[in-house]
Amino acid sequence: MERCPWSEGFEQYRRYHDEEWGVPLRDSQALFELLMLEGAQAGLSWSTILKKRENYREAFDGFDPMRIAAYGPDDEARLMANAGIVRNRLKVAGVIKGARAYLAMEASGTRFSDFVWQFVGGEPLQNRWTSLNEVPASTAVSDAMSKALKKAGFTFVGSTICYSFMQASGMVNDHLVACPRHKAVKSHPGATSLLRVSPPRKRRAGASSATIAPDESGSA
Repeated sequence: MERCPWSEGFEQYRRYHDEEWGVPLRDSQALFELLMLEGAQAGLSWSTILKKRENYREAFDGFDPMRIAAYGPDDEARLMANAGIVRNRLKVAGVIKGARAYLAMEASGTRFSDFVWQFVGGEPLQNRWTSLNEVPASTAVSDAMSKALKKAGFTFVGSTICYSFMQASGMVNDHLVACPRHKAVKSHPGATSLLRVSPPRKRRAGASSATIAPDESGSA
């Protein structure tokens, strides 16, 4: 099986690539979780968040926006003391802000899933890349999504984070055409996913193809 080269390295990575990455995800709460984990990944390696994913789910009440939105100072202190997650105060606060923004959006009558999928017209964009060097780190579409999410009250949603979110959630099919998963995810436009994190961003010139992502804040 000729997987996308970024997926080689360790077994969890390969399973994620083979089973989850790029499969269209349309459940609003699952998409919220993915976006929050993408924000947590900013400036760190993908493997860091993959290894901590279950710790995040436990620490943040299964990424239930209703419960997270009610967090107060004691909860923030609890999270900052939790060695199982990335203990960055701005990122922890960003999840709480995100939950409140999510609830405000849904209260206004807009499903979060509909909101993010509108940027690709409701259907996955089918790319046909032949090498990792062709895959962008961001696009005009991710720029627009980033701007709209910031306006809605989310943080850690720079354009690069949004594009990685789009790749992971199947809004774009960025499996290389030689990879069997390119055809597989294309044939499942309504499928959902349970594993909600993304691989590294596009490598910079002279850099390894693995692990390091740029640090993006909500103001980026």
